[in-house]
Amino acid sequence: MWRTLLIDDESAARAELHWLLEDHPEFKVVGEAATFAQARTRLGTADYDVVLLDIQLVGGVGFDLVPFVRPGARVIFITAFDQHALRAFEVNALDYLLKPVSAARFADALTRLGSPPDSSSDAAASSPANLDDRILLKLDSSTERFVRLADISSISASQNYTEVILASGEKLFVRRTMKSWEEQLPDHAFGRVHRTVIVALAQIDRIVRQSRVSFEIYLRGQADPLPVSYRLVNDLRARIGERWPES
Repeated sequence: MWRTLLIDDESAARAELHWLLEDHPEFKVVGEAATFAQARTRLGTADYDVVLLDIQLVGGVGFDLVPFVRPGARVIFITAFDQHALRAFEVNALDYLLKPVSAARFADALTRLGSPPDSSSDAAASSPANLDDRILLKLDSSTERFVRLADISSISASQNYTEVILASGEKLFVRRTMKSWEEQLPDHAFGRVHRTVIVALAQIDRIVRQSRVSFEIYLRGQADPLPVSYRLVNDLRARIGERWPES
């Protein structure tokens, strides 16, 4: 079952979405919002998988709600304006539909979601993002930037910030905790190797043994090695297999 939120400031538009969804019983509407403030509050919950989101809302713009969408949920923009299509896909929207939406075009967008998740599972409510997803990083009080998860090489704790190093070598300082990163990052692609360090497993170039209990990781494109905590050695060894250095 796809648990669905409807966010549109026009009651008639929400009624139209209800009507379109009647032909798709695998979708269940679990909530609605008519204003930007209502939507932001509703998106803070974890009981939804899909958001049908209008761009022009009372009190704000739909794009500004994307950072509040829970990790793993997908967004389909539905709007009367076509000039926002490019930005919609830049924030990794699943689709962009123009009003009035035909039943066929609506069905096509829903098909792109694939099979419904198991909403009875606690994991479904907190599933991490996909590597192709873009997340919004707040660099300071006035600067934000979308970054694709696949472009992240490492994340290191730096006092009240985390230092994000991209595969290109660019460094970004983000006000975000290591715990929140771990909750969002896909577990198959990222791993914590130290209390202060998370790395993209695919970016590991080599691991160097410093002593019987000390190792360092070198990532592609990064000159400086990163430490490996001894208590995390066994987990890392199991995850990277043959790339582990010989004893």
